[in-house]
Amino acid sequence: MLEDKLRAILDKLPSGVRLVAVSKFHPAEAVMEAYNAGQRVFGESRPQEFMAKAKALPDDICWHFIGHLQTNKLKMVLPYVSMVESIDSLHLLEAVNRWGLENGRKTDVLLELHVAAEETKQGFSEDEILSLLKQEWTGVRLRGIMGMATNTDDESVVCADFKRLSDFKQLINREFPLLDSFTELSMGMSGDWPLAIRYGSTIVRIGTAIFGERQY
Repeated sequence: MLEDKLRAILDKLPSGVRLVAVSKFHPAEAVMEAYNAGQRVFGESRPQEFMAKAKALPDDICWHFIGHLQTNKLKMVLPYVSMVESIDSLHLLEAVNRWGLENGRKTDVLLELHVAAEETKQGFSEDEILSLLKQEWTGVRLRGIMGMATNTDDESVVCADFKRLSDFKQLINREFPLLDSFTELSMGMSGDWPLAIRYGSTIVRIGTAIFGERQY
């Protein structure tokens, strides 16, 4: 049962680590099953699917947007989201910041650091993130780093990716001590989240291990 899978994961999470139940490609009924089991934080990656679920499901759900977000889809996402984990370009960050200023709302965001070997992965370089952290952002709240490890069965490669993410997050906290809200490190998915926790992840994004394979 879904509830049993959810509970098995939650029981293994250390204090201070949050579970984002990745509900993308699964119907609202599956989200409600997890909700009724006590889960309140869910992750979506497609704006139209996300907006439909956000409107239909309970208001106390904390939605994280975890996919690539196009600037022409902001109106489908930002009014309903608690956090955008996938800020992967300066253009997108500027657009979300501008939306926040225009709508009187400050959106929590994570900056996506590209560490994986695959060139298809999105994200900033370390230098790009360090540069934008020197700027003032008043329409967003910079909450931390998100990253995805290389898709490989080689555990040493995955660990190296997680260590790079963790080390960079620690460097930022040392170099920018006034950024006291920069506390989150989101890394780890269904296949590698125990390793991510070993390297200091504060948010794990788990879908298949809870909901099973995608349904649509």
